[in-house]
Parts: sequence; C-alpha cells; structure tokens
Amino acid sequence: MVRAIVGGNWGDEGKGKMTDLLAGEADIVVRYQGGANAGHTIVNPYGKFALHLLPSGVFRPGVVNVIGTGVALDPETLFRELDGLAARGVPSPDLRVSDRAQLVLPWHRNQDELEESHLGMAAFGSTKTGIAPFYADKALKIGLQVSDLFEDTWLMDRLTTICESKNRLLAGVYGTAPVSAGDLFAWVDEFRGKLRPMVTDTSAFLRAAEASGKRILLEGQLGALKDPDHGIHPYTTSSSPLAGFAAVGAGLPSQSIREVVAVVKAYSSCVGAGPFLTELFGEEAQTLRQRGGDGGEYGATTGRPRRVGWFDAVATRYGCAIQGATGISFGLLDVLGYLEKIPVCTAYEVDGVRLSEFPTSRILANAHPVYEWLPGWRCDLRGIRRFSDLPAEAAAYVRFAEAHMGVPIQYVSTGPSRDDIIRL
Repeated sequence: MVRAIVGGNWGDEGKGKMTDLLAGEADIVVRYQGGANAGHTIVNPYGKFALHLLPSGVFRPGVVNVIGTGVALDPETLFRELDGLAARGVPSPDLRVSDRAQLVLPWHRNQDELEESHLGMAAFGSTKTGIAPFYADKALKIGLQVSDLFEDTWLMDRLTTICESKNRLLAGVYGTAPVSAGDLFAWVDEFRGKLRPMVTDTSAFLRAAEASGKRILLEGQLGALKDPDHGIHPYTTSSSPLAGFAAVGAGLPSQSIREVVAVVKAYSSCVGAGPFLTELFGEEAQTLRQRGGDGGEYGATTGRPRRVGWFDAVATRYGCAIQGATGISFGLLDVLGYLEKIPVCTAYEVDGVRLSEFPTSRILANAHPVYEWLPGWRCDLRGIRRFSDLPAEAAAYVRFAEAHMGVPIQYVSTGPSRDDIIRL
C-alpha cells in the first residue's frame, strides 16, 4: 500500500512530524521532490531535528529511506545531515539514492542569490539553496545525474558539456568567473565514493516492494499553494509538491497511491513571499509566532520568522482538493489555547463580491478575508489523546474546520512530539 503525506497550504504545515509518526507503520519512506530548500522539523526520543534532504523515516529502525528521482540532490547537505545524525547518537539509516536523481551543483546557490538580489523588492523569498537554477538546468537538459558519476570518461564528457553551457550564462549575464570541468570533477570526486553504496535503481526497488505488499510512505515538501502550476504564481517553488507528482518523483505508477494525507495547521503560516490574506502583523503576529510549533514559527532551513495568520478555510479547501486528499492531519491545535475568540476565514471579498473558491494571484491581490469567530478554550491541550477528552470549544473548532475543508480529519495534533496525536 502506498500513502502520500503532502502539504495542504503554503508549506511548514508539520509534515515532518506526521511522516515520522506514520513511518512507524511503513516499511519504506520516500522523498520525491524538492531539495534542501525546506526543512521538516521532528521531535523524538533522540531530540529535536530539522531534516532538509533526508526522508523523515531515518529515525525508525528497520525502515528503508529513499531519495527519489525527483529530488534536487545536494551532496554536501546530504552528508552533513548524515554526520549530524551520527553525532547525536542516531543509528545509521538504511538509505537508498536514485541513480536518476540529479545533483545541485556549486554554482546553483550563487545563481539563486544573484537572482534574488537582482529582483530586490520583487524577490520571491527564495531560501537561496539553488533550487530554481537547478530545476531550470534540469529542464534545459544540462543536469548531472547520479548515474553519471561512476565512469570517469563519461563523467568528464558530461562536465565539459555542462560547463560550456553554464559559462556562457555565468560570464554573459552575471559577469562571474567561468567554471572548469576539472574543478567540478574534483568536487564530485570528494563525495562519489561515499555516495556509491547508496545508489540504486529506486524505481525498480519501489515497484518490487509494492508488488510484495510493502507499506510505502511518500513524503512531500512544501505545500499545494507553492505548486508552480496551481499555486500563488509566481511566488512558488520550482517542483510540484502535489500528490499527483509523487508517483513521478518516486518512480511508481500513478495508480499506486491509495491514500493522500494532507497536513494543515489549525492556524496559517506561509513560506516566502506572495499573497497571504489572513496574515497578522506586529504584536499579534509575534504572539502567535512565539507560541507556534515547538520553539516558535521560524524556518527550519533559514531560521527567519515565518509569516503567520488565522486559519484560511478557502485556501485550505483548495489545497486539499488539488492534492486529492483522502484525509487531513490537523496540526498545532494546542497553540490556539491562549485565545478567547478565534477567527476563521471562510470566504474572500473582492470589490464587494464574495468568493468561496481560491482565485488566481491577480485577484488575490485585491481580496480581503471574511471571518467567522469561534469561542476559544483557554486551556492547555497537551497530553490529550482522545477526541472526546478535548474541551467542547476545541472539538467544535476542529469540526468547523473539517466542514469547511470538505475532507475528513483523521489526526489532530495537540503537541510537538510524535505521541501528541489524536486519531479519529
């Protein structure tokens, strides 16, 4: 059985916690897209971790972890994360890396920084980890696959071709020094020996695992509203975080995915720039930010304060719909326990007209949230494991959100650890 864990909003919804939890019911966990541009925060008996490339099943003994073909593989980040786990006493995970995954190369981060700097106030809020230049090169067919690394003549030919193409851009557009195939070969040579034992045909591995009845968990990065086609264009990421792409990025048939769990928060947070209608500012935002997550709403990759706001039912309903969600994980309900009244955005208003469907970015720019107010519960929810034990106001808030999302809530998170979960 194949299950996908995806984001229903703008990213940073808490997918790491849910993947860590459900990895306990899986044989294999797969990262299928994105790169080191987003982090999944996990709290478990080993401590608190922020994973950027490694699948969130690395803490579960016996689970095979796969970096799929659709991932932007930054080898420096990969081995830094593995070393970090070992330094904190985490047993070495069983990790497989797709032989068709492509590498984030040294100039991708520099190009990302240069582009954001050039855009100035119109910048997209990039994490500057090289993701957009990486996917641009992949589309231009000048990328380097993992399988290219292990035969010297083939590798040097590929590097020469890539460098000829990139140097025209680096020198002509950015005025930076050219790169040489020899220098790039030396960079590759530092890690390819360590990488080689992990490399496999992960698509064949996953197809065989599915056929034998293994339980496979596909882990998405960011959220539906950051999808380059269906999200808040142009403030999106460069790979598709949708469950529809999970089969492609993992290397499985599209009909394999049986369940799609969309992870959302009981309030909203947003990665990067772009329209975010329920956003809070000033002291009100800072209060929610400091109470949010485990240690506050700060980016696991960048450390920068996340944008936060009230729950947006319009955006979430849309996100869950395009994800094809079969169930929802409703996270961080405990964070809202300080409020006497809690606003929920149930519609948008544009020029006096109410909208119940999530519009394009051009229309969002002129939209305003329409709120309904629910009573708060004014108490700590941590430690509650049964839905029937929730305060009536908290239970009503969950059911109100569920009705507006149109998808059943299967999990409610009441704290940061993997055990702080109510299963409905």
